[in-house]
Amino acid sequence: MRDTLPSGTPVEIERPDAAPAMGLVIAPDIGGLRPLFDAMARRLSSENGWAVAAVEPFPGRETMTIEERLAAMPTFDDAASMRDLVAAAGALDCDRVGILGFCMGGMLTLKAAATLRFDRAVPFYGMVRNPADWKGDGADADAVDTLKATPGAAGRVLAIMGTADPYTPAHDVDDLEAAGATVVRYEGAEHGFVHDADRPAHRADDAADAWRRAIAWLSGADA
Repeated sequence: MRDTLPSGTPVEIERPDAAPAMGLVIAPDIGGLRPLFDAMARRLSSENGWAVAAVEPFPGRETMTIEERLAAMPTFDDAASMRDLVAAAGALDCDRVGILGFCMGGMLTLKAAATLRFDRAVPFYGMVRNPADWKGDGADADAVDTLKATPGAAGRVLAIMGTADPYTPAHDVDDLEAAGATVVRYEGAEHGFVHDADRPAHRADDAADAWRRAIAWLSGADA
């Protein structure tokens, strides 16, 4: 069901029929809320008994094209995004809340782990460091540095990465792991190989394995 957060940001919220086992916030990719994420929220809620909220990353600018969204990244407001993700966690009214995200949303998931609001976090191919063309005059800190600055934050993270992803070069992924995150690498996988079956990069077997690991991690199991 589409709703809005106190900030006015659109959010898709799905709840199970019974009391939820936990809550989950989804940070979508740069394309934002759309049927893909509505369906994902429903599936994760119904299959796991979770209350799920998916948050629009560009509130008030939802009609922008992907190209326009990419061009807007140097002025993206990390602090406002963190407030919305934390507010979405609160809206679920659950004792335990996890977060997962994809691509740009994966980068935001890494940063959200440092708020310590989320018990566990699963960034799918989230940028460990800000891409060069996303940095504005007042560029926000890189995700790995945000995690390092908050004791205990990196240990909450299970990062799903592809070794052929230009947005997450091997040295960045190594640095994320050295900071304390748990990292699962999929050999030869490119950017976006899990969450959208219509993408050329999609790898069904790896996606199924990554989802299995993600759900187990969010539920409290080891990777």
